Amino acid sequence: MKGHMAWDGNIEGERPGILVVHEWWGNNAYARHRAEMLAELGYTAMAVDMYGEGETAEHPDQAGALMTSVLENMEAGRARFEAALEALKGHPTVNAAKTGAIGFCFGGGVVLHMARVGSDLDAVASFHGSLGLAQVPGVERMHTRVAVYNGEADTFVSAEEIAGFEETMQQAGAHYYLVQLPGALHGFSNPKATSNGEKFGLPLRYDPLADETSWAHMRMVFQEVFAD
Repeated sequence: MKGHMAWDGNIEGERPGILVVHEWWGNNAYARHRAEMLAELGYTAMAVDMYGEGETAEHPDQAGALMTSVLENMEAGRARFEAALEALKGHPTVNAAKTGAIGFCFGGGVVLHMARVGSDLDAVASFHGSLGLAQVPGVERMHTRVAVYNGEADTFVSAEEIAGFEETMQQAGAHYYLVQLPGALHGFSNPKATSNGEKFGLPLRYDPLADETSWAHMRMVFQEVFAD
């Protein structure tokens, strides 16, 4: 597993650690950029490699195959995530008692799944994520703060998935936010989404307002959760 660590060396002392889980394309420049954005906010962040050997995809067929390889063996996927979390906790800049995770698309589903099954996370944020991955048997009561940012026009996420996600969160007594972003399609946070959608005939589109709004809300959630 080849992750990417980012932190601000000008900040002294320990700080919360945040994992970043990539889209189905793999741990590419976009995922690493998000880790660096978190570092600018004062966190130590690690962009996780869920596929191994840093493998990335350029075509949806390849990306789908890589994603499916994890989804069909979530026990192994969870082991990879937990190994990354332990590596992050062990970094000298990280306060191991304060951890979180964010994810995009496939990665959004992964962080929701990990929160549901009881991974040691204080907060998670999902951007245009697969909400179905959260609908699994898990801990009786969730203590992880959950923030979900979903494009209202995202055809990859059904109304049934949204309802199932909310039911799961309510049954687990989770403190969660579900933010529906008007007019936003799948991939709204990624500047390359529009060109990828046009290239491959997929309903993807970057939405600057949805991107900025969701990131700003995530910042406020994290500030509250990780306040000293």
